[in-house]
Amino acid sequence: MQIEQLRNRLIVSCQPVPGGPMDSAEMVVGFALAALAGGAAALRIESIPYVAAVRAATDAPIIGIVKQDRDDTAVRITPLIEQALALADAGADVIAFDATRRSRPASVPDLIAAIKGRGKLTMADCADLEDAREALAAGVDFVGSTLSGYTGGPESDEPDFPLIASMRALTPHVIAEGRIRTTEQAAEAIRRGAWSVVVGSAITRTEHATEWFRAAVDRAARSIDRPVLAIDIGGTKILAALTRGAEIVSEVTIATDRAHGPDSWIAAIAERTRDWRGQYAGIAAAVTGLVTGGSWSALNPATLGIPDDYPLVDRLAAAFDVPAFAANDAQAAAWGEYRYGAGGNEDTVFLTISTGIGGGVVLGGRPLLGLAGHFGLLRSPSADRVSPFENEVSGRWIAAEALRLGHAVDAQGVFAAAMEGAPWAIGIVTASAAKVALLCQDLQLAFDPRRIVVGGGIGLAPGYLDRVRDLLPASRPRLRPMVVSAKLGIHAGLIGVADLASTSL
Repeated sequence: MQIEQLRNRLIVSCQPVPGGPMDSAEMVVGFALAALAGGAAALRIESIPYVAAVRAATDAPIIGIVKQDRDDTAVRITPLIEQALALADAGADVIAFDATRRSRPASVPDLIAAIKGRGKLTMADCADLEDAREALAAGVDFVGSTLSGYTGGPESDEPDFPLIASMRALTPHVIAEGRIRTTEQAAEAIRRGAWSVVVGSAITRTEHATEWFRAAVDRAARSIDRPVLAIDIGGTKILAALTRGAEIVSEVTIATDRAHGPDSWIAAIAERTRDWRGQYAGIAAAVTGLVTGGSWSALNPATLGIPDDYPLVDRLAAAFDVPAFAANDAQAAAWGEYRYGAGGNEDTVFLTISTGIGGGVVLGGRPLLGLAGHFGLLRSPSADRVSPFENEVSGRWIAAEALRLGHAVDAQGVFAAAMEGAPWAIGIVTASAAKVALLCQDLQLAFDPRRIVVGGGIGLAPGYLDRVRDLLPASRPRLRPMVVSAKLGIHAGLIGVADLASTSL
């Protein structure tokens, strides 16, 4: 076998659950032949008898391993030289072994030398970059991410893409393996530099794949049977509601006490919703700013001051004694409008114009999370190119501009004055709408959505969106964005975050 045979190819690991109904040579051969028929380039097979059985049925490349639990070491993938040699004799083309830096019965250099002595290729199953570095120094042919997350500490549900990319900096011959369960993850492994990708349980362990789907169905069923307590923490007010799909069962509104922090807000929500205890399956929070791994940080403290990396999900779970989920409020609203509102289940960009400005993007049926959609932090079209866009468009700016002109009113007061024909108020609203129109044109060019959905207290204010449409730059119809009003109103974030949470609570 040549290393080039595995470049940019799929390898299927045919390893049945030990002792399960598929754990027989006949079933493993069947899995292997089915995988090859589907386009797999090679197979990863466990145990010497199964390697021999598969070799008798096909000449496709085989990566062979032995799994053995031992009292003298935590190493369990091909720990012994004699096992590696027996795999070679059974017909494996590549022998894989645990290459972690743990106490072991046979050293990595000795395993490599013995396997190469039989004319076979070698694969080091690694847990981290240092494992890979040492194995490559010893002469291994392939390094794999196989054991990342399996040698102690918390185990992620996701493939270790950073490790794959780091290994690629050491060698092109990286085999991505471990928790690759979707086509998107397999493709991402190749994009991160993997030479080839191993997929196992998602294809050949029926018990595991069935459990993933069953758990997803159970989560969805719980979200239908019992409401989710959804909260939307904004710069002016906090909404809390029992939600079931697009239905708001009950709701309360709480003023955001900006002088205090998240602990105070959570306590206020718990107090106002105490009569709902026991009625919901989980709590889902839509919040301004950035949510990463359950922690919450401000991107523009002027909108709402939040301590960096505030452990929002943990604090909510502790306060309400149910599973918790959190997402950016505008991204949640984008998902809500996409699923149940003006997005119509088509590619949607959502733009919320309120105390600040946020947004969200849903493309191909998937929400873009992380930093995506924080349109209010784009550099504004002002001459200095320094101020965030929202500082010259949002409700805060509208009120500040009114005060500068001698009118001590909030944004709502400005709109009321504009409706009565006050020139100063019309000028402020028009200036804001003109900049939003330019942003919509840019968003159309950036994402090419079917529609741009506009919401928020300013975005939905009387006459505002009409001004935005009137001020869109002249362009060919293909380039002109379809700008529509949000249908879910102030509930978009609540409905969206509850729906997003239904897949994880």
